[in-house]
Amino acid sequence: MDIGILSLILIAVLFGFLFSGLWVGFALMAVGFVAMELASSAPAGLVFARRVWGAMNSWDLTALPMFIWMGELLFRSRISSDMFSGLAPFTRRLPGRLLHVNVFGCALFAAVSGSSAATTATVGKMSLPELQRRGYDPRMAIGTLAGSGTFGFLIPPSIIMIVYGAATEQSIARLFLAGILPGVMLAVMFSSYVMLWAWMNKDRMPEPEPKPTWGERFEALTLLLPTVVLIVTVIGSIYGGFASPTEAAVVGVFGALAISFFSGGLSRESFVTSLKGSAITSCMIALILAGASFLTVAMGYTGIPRTLAAWIGEQGFSQFALLAVLLVFFIILGCFIDGISMVVLTTSVILPMVLAAGIDPIWFGVFLVLVVEMSQITPPVGFNLFVIQSITGRGIFEIALYALPFFLILVLATALLAAFPEIALWLPSTMMNN
Repeated sequence: MDIGILSLILIAVLFGFLFSGLWVGFALMAVGFVAMELASSAPAGLVFARRVWGAMNSWDLTALPMFIWMGELLFRSRISSDMFSGLAPFTRRLPGRLLHVNVFGCALFAAVSGSSAATTATVGKMSLPELQRRGYDPRMAIGTLAGSGTFGFLIPPSIIMIVYGAATEQSIARLFLAGILPGVMLAVMFSSYVMLWAWMNKDRMPEPEPKPTWGERFEALTLLLPTVVLIVTVIGSIYGGFASPTEAAVVGVFGALAISFFSGGLSRESFVTSLKGSAITSCMIALILAGASFLTVAMGYTGIPRTLAAWIGEQGFSQFALLAVLLVFFIILGCFIDGISMVVLTTSVILPMVLAAGIDPIWFGVFLVLVVEMSQITPPVGFNLFVIQSITGRGIFEIALYALPFFLILVLATALLAAFPEIALWLPSTMMNN
């Protein structure tokens, strides 16, 4: 069968299953079976069994439920209120004042949760009512939360980086390290925009608060200390070579249990609820990964990835031109599909093209995560928008409008990452040297 016709058939089958409400994992498996039946005489059932077992029988994937459980535990602890109280004294003198709590709070919680939705929900439930009570512009408060909540995908330990690493057989430790500097850069860019906005809109800012005393600052540091220690322990153990991502995830769970216990947030009910939540999320992601692994093999039998990679090579596209096309493609796709599904759905076809263009797969993982972050704040299927809607009761498109400046900053960040790839690759290279 002609590859063009086969591609159209598979796209139609995929979106037909997705729009029918079939779970993403099963939809990917179904497309894989259709592809093999149309393009190969190999026994699809046997290939499916071997590939799914091989994909799931991976030690690296053990980190996935551990990091998810860590985030679930911290979500039910007092860490969000402690972070707000701990960050507030240090942001009062900055232009924008407590609006920075959304940015820095999301960055800190992202470094111990790995989930964008959990980061948005945890910080938002604490910060939005407090910012509203103190008279801050609700549009800016919601916009900073929507944009900064996406840090959960980029700043390690990132669940979506584990998914990308498992789907593409890349080092999860290197991916984690590659996300640190871009995450810091993005937080600085968001904070800089908040300061610029506050300077240009002084009439929309509340009255300045009293300068914090040294006693208040010291108390704030004690509130932030557990979170900072947990971040340093998890990420520092990976960077120092003392632990693999899986081992660091286990350390993180013990740390989260300790923080939850001493903060008074750990009870029998919250412990069981966190286990159930992590099990449900882990099984959902595992099912998607299983379907994606089989679809990747099926795509190999069809020859579609090889043909696309060869076509890209023949066109002589530069790396920047290819990345620009992929950026637009992923932004459009992100309007309709959630981030994890988007990653596993496209890697089997996109990665051969990327490798053929000479793009580093670790760097591309960070690029892809940045684009997936954009999908979190683009309607109609932006998960961060849904989370904030549940907190504020405002419409999806209204929240997306408030988040638009931060979406544009994300686009700028991807351009900077493309122009200066060392932003993502420097830390992994130092780890390799060590």
